[in-house]
Amino acid sequence: MVAKKTPLYDEHVKLGGKVVDYAGWYLPVQYEGLIAEHEAVRNAAGLFDVSHMGEIVVKGKDALAYLQYLLTNDISSIEDDQIIYTMMCYPDGGVVDDFLVYKYDDEEYLLVVNAANTEKDFKWMIDNKKDFNIIIENISDQIGEVAIQGPKSEEILQKLTDTDLSKIKPFHFDRKVVVSGIECMVSRTGYTGEDGFEVYSPAEGIVKIWQDLLDAGKDEGIKPTGLGCRDTLRFEAGMPLYGNEISKEITPLEGGLKFFVKLDKEEDYIGKEALNKQWNEGLKRRVAGFEVLGRGIPRSGYEVYKDGEKIGHVTTGYMSPTLKKNIGVALIKTEETELGNEIDIMIRNKPVKAVVIKRRFL
Repeated sequence: MVAKKTPLYDEHVKLGGKVVDYAGWYLPVQYEGLIAEHEAVRNAAGLFDVSHMGEIVVKGKDALAYLQYLLTNDISSIEDDQIIYTMMCYPDGGVVDDFLVYKYDDEEYLLVVNAANTEKDFKWMIDNKKDFNIIIENISDQIGEVAIQGPKSEEILQKLTDTDLSKIKPFHFDRKVVVSGIECMVSRTGYTGEDGFEVYSPAEGIVKIWQDLLDAGKDEGIKPTGLGCRDTLRFEAGMPLYGNEISKEITPLEGGLKFFVKLDKEEDYIGKEALNKQWNEGLKRRVAGFEVLGRGIPRSGYEVYKDGEKIGHVTTGYMSPTLKKNIGVALIKTEETELGNEIDIMIRNKPVKAVVIKRRFL
């Protein structure tokens, strides 16, 4: 299957982006280099093409009841123009996907899902529609999206709109923000641990917004940023990546995301029974942060040992550009997750000492 191009593909090529096939899309892994782009986001601003993300609308008089049945978090807890992070699970507690839910009103919601999972999510939602009085639409192809992230994001984006962006609180959005003359939805969200915004526009308008943001942020030090630093930034901030910290095989509880799983939610939701059982019986394994004490960078999939016995594997690992340390996250036996516990990471087939630390690295 040929990878798809986002509306910004030609911009990436023009800017010298190193384009790769990611989740079935041609996207830049980096432009100038991962470290420079990572530091731009931490200190000024970075601009990401996230047009590959999936957008699924749920509307109708049973929209809320349906989402309460489908999702682990309590969707009734948010107000109009507010956003909540949640997961959608299989009956056994494994994760179909994790994503953000935007509430327009009680009868209309937007789900912004992971690109690689869009088709699977949409099918799962249709298959579990039951008798709920709702319409489910996949509108992904109609939407372009960019994320401007970093401490100078508001200052830069504010140059392109008359809407007072300081009034948009974290995890809230405004559906009628005119950016570069184009009506957009703007949310104060991101995947980097920094302040920032995600701008959703009709697909045909996103190129102008991208160009205008890079132009508006020249003096502030904005850089176009790729998938490489998107991963190092989210990882430093302790945010999970589907397929790494959570997956069909790794439940949200094992992934350290119990806060977003309402085990006592009144409504029965898919996976609730299995997740309650797992929690009540005690987790046999869960994710933990670690710092490598020896030499070598831990990579996803590397095995983890304790006293010669295999106890799990690395889910994500990097040399942290901010902390300048080799750190990672591993899914290991629960009894080995205590802070300060020493473990061995198999790096190039040699055990390298590491110590368990907090997973929010920054």
